[in-house]
Amino acid sequence: MNLDSLLQRPDIWRGSHLNTADEAISSGFPELDEHLPGGGWPRGALTEILMPQHGIGALRLLMPALAPASHEGRWICWVAPPYIPYAPALLEAGVDLSRVLLVHPKADQDGMWAVEQSLRSGTCSAVLAWPTLDDSPTLRRLQLAAEEGNAMGFLFRPRRMAARPSPAALRVQLQPESGSELSVTILKRRGGWARGPVHLDIPVQTHDRALALHPHATAATGDFHTQ
Repeated sequence: MNLDSLLQRPDIWRGSHLNTADEAISSGFPELDEHLPGGGWPRGALTEILMPQHGIGALRLLMPALAPASHEGRWICWVAPPYIPYAPALLEAGVDLSRVLLVHPKADQDGMWAVEQSLRSGTCSAVLAWPTLDDSPTLRRLQLAAEEGNAMGFLFRPRRMAARPSPAALRVQLQPESGSELSVTILKRRGGWARGPVHLDIPVQTHDRALALHPHATAATGDFHTQ
């Protein structure tokens, strides 16, 4: 194989070119799509969303993508969410509630297993989870599982994890700004350099009451980890 044919492979990218060949679903924010690989949240890939705290608008950021994904006939799987998803608000956002699946692992060590199996199953359009683990081999398995199941995997993680290496295909960091703005900084993307911040107009409230999360915490916790 010569160099020219090697450079035509979809898994090879040049530093000066953003890879647009990946299948993706629009974020619903054109100014953000411009910088995301494939023009949106990548399918068959793991995306890390790093944030300083819950309730800054992270789920509002994903709703324009999760709503159409829920109409594809596959599941939108939530693994151990830290709050109860608020059904009326999800419905108002366009999410098909019949395709929403909640998984509450009985033990901490079951959490990552549930995420991995959901990603790999091929029956989920998207899988959302809130782990605090710092385990690169486990994250690598999740990335491979997302590729195998052609799912969008979203891991909501503490901002301090930004300093740690990760095999996730896409890493974004969120920061609430004044008023209703949320800044999105792309720390890592497949086929391109880091970029941002991109400033988006997303209403920010303490517990995402207006959109996706009921303010009462569940008995389960999203802070699961591996043994």
